Amino acid sequence: MSTALAQFVQPLSFSWLEQIVVVNGAICRLILACVLGGAIGLDREIHRKAAGVRTNLLICMGSAFFTLLSAVLAGEGGTNKGQVASNIVQGIGFLGAGLILHNRSRISGLTSAASIWVVASIGMACGAGLYAAASVAAVIVIFALEGVGFMERRANIKAYTVTYEARGQGQLRMLQSIIGAMDKAGHRLTGVDSDAVGELQRISFPLTAVTREHERMKKELAAEPGIDKLVTFRDPEED
Repeated sequence: MSTALAQFVQPLSFSWLEQIVVVNGAICRLILACVLGGAIGLDREIHRKAAGVRTNLLICMGSAFFTLLSAVLAGEGGTNKGQVASNIVQGIGFLGAGLILHNRSRISGLTSAASIWVVASIGMACGAGLYAAASVAAVIVIFALEGVGFMERRANIKAYTVTYEARGQGQLRMLQSIIGAMDKAGHRLTGVDSDAVGELQRISFPLTAVTREHERMKKELAAEPGIDKLVTFRDPEED
């Protein structure tokens, strides 16, 4: 019984010298993974996304640690040093799927899911000791999130959903104004919700369009005499 137990424990037992070597090699890799993951998470946090600093930092550091442990647990003579690390992609896929939301006719959270997927790859690069590659990848990710997003908005090629809320005294008159503005813009009015707070009537509806169309719609609705006030809301997870 003791022999069987010794055989079971032996592959996972390391001398103090081996542990010190692993720790010294892991410190820089884990710290860099935290820095790069945190930098990407900070960008997401600024834009009020669900996956912020802590989420991206932990994913990047965890991926780095699993990658590091994969080679350590396989041992010097191991033939499959990537056995543990190979499961990271699948695990991150399930985590990313939880960020994707399907509301009515639109899907949100795709960019957040893609960002944590690529953050995991950056963490794996850190765990493998590819510091330069991981750093370059992090810079590219931040540029893709900020620079490409900015160019999409300026070029009016990225459509996004905004919820409009018209407030006033006459609900029927407001609805007629909204339908008229939507017809002029060539959009179909769907998903209308209405309620009342005392004498104040409210009508809200979603509109998926590019920035230029949203600005035009805001001006037209704000100028309608039947609408006392117009407010708009954009989902933080709308990518």
